[in-house]
Amino acid sequence: MKKLILSLSILALTFTGCSTTDDEDTTQIPVVGELTGSITSNRTIAFGNYTLKGIVTIESGVTVTFDAGSTITANAADGVDALVVKNGGKLIMNGTAAQPIILTEPSATPGAWGGIIMYGDAPITGAPVNGVAVASKNSEDGLNLSYGGTNAAHNGGTLRYVRVEYAGKKITDGTSEMNGFSFYSVGSGTVLENLVSYKGADDGFEFYGGTVSAKNLISYGNFDDSFDWQDGWKGENNTNWYAYQVTTGNFGMEIEASNNNNAFYPVVSNITLKRAAGTVTEGGSSAAEYDAIQFKKHGNGHFSNIVISGYTTTGATAVRIQDANANTQVNEGKIKLTSVKKDDITSKFATVGTTITVNFLEANYTLSSSATGASLTAGAWATVNGVNLIQ
Repeated sequence: MKKLILSLSILALTFTGCSTTDDEDTTQIPVVGELTGSITSNRTIAFGNYTLKGIVTIESGVTVTFDAGSTITANAADGVDALVVKNGGKLIMNGTAAQPIILTEPSATPGAWGGIIMYGDAPITGAPVNGVAVASKNSEDGLNLSYGGTNAAHNGGTLRYVRVEYAGKKITDGTSEMNGFSFYSVGSGTVLENLVSYKGADDGFEFYGGTVSAKNLISYGNFDDSFDWQDGWKGENNTNWYAYQVTTGNFGMEIEASNNNNAFYPVVSNITLKRAAGTVTEGGSSAAEYDAIQFKKHGNGHFSNIVISGYTTTGATAVRIQDANANTQVNEGKIKLTSVKKDDITSKFATVGTTITVNFLEANYTLSSSATGASLTAGAWATVNGVNLIQ
């Protein structure tokens, strides 16, 4: 792959004018440039507007830092675009509430590009082979890169106030898929805060094992699941997750553990899952993927202060226990939902068919009319085309 090319038409900081009180007014003029190929040395990408061409990779041992307020634009017309952080590389994006870092695509078509993909070497528990969980796998994003390891404290960088728009590209035959944000065995040393995944064609956020936690997430208008994980993800310090499904959307949260009965589980507090009237599933009305939260394949977790609203499709439920393995987690107390406020939903939980009998301990699934869900502060980071995403 080619090394990074920065075709800069402007590279300057201009200081203009002084007021009568001698206060200086500093105006930053954005750089215009292009990002392509493999980045093999440390770089700081100055505040500006950049075109992303192809699969741009941050290689192992390399740190790339983007200035706040920068915009990175992919283009579906030039093939598959994505920003990929390989294991050992670091991506630093420290936007602010007023100056988020935005990654977008001009056609505003869901699935136009591949979003941000980060790899690490934190532990995973993949689907068992001969009864033993696998410790490494190859990615499902079309890149076929290995993930998994023993470094629970892996650090892939810092993402703060970053918005990814119109991602979730489906590759070639449709069997390989990207999300808004994809985290493959990412470790607890990585910082994920105030992130938005907007109108992608797959999941808003997906965790493939690992130990990373995330705070202040917005998943808005993504076609598949708002939040999804597998391979034994065990982030324990997650809070303020907000999802709003519009037009097309499947589960609010799809939770699985790749058929491993793990001793651990993720922890998430302050969750809001909303579904707009008229929203249909990807597969149309025949696809029963319209529940707020689905547990399957030993999926588990402890969740608290949850608001669920708008899941009114006939047959929908607040919590779906999909299979016997998920029900094992109920019986072992590894699925716990406390302080749940469910508006417009007739059932507290349901199963598929009649072969499973679910019995939550009373303390492990509690309802509350005073639950508040996610607590997020509006601002430019959570506003698209003048619309506040926190509704």
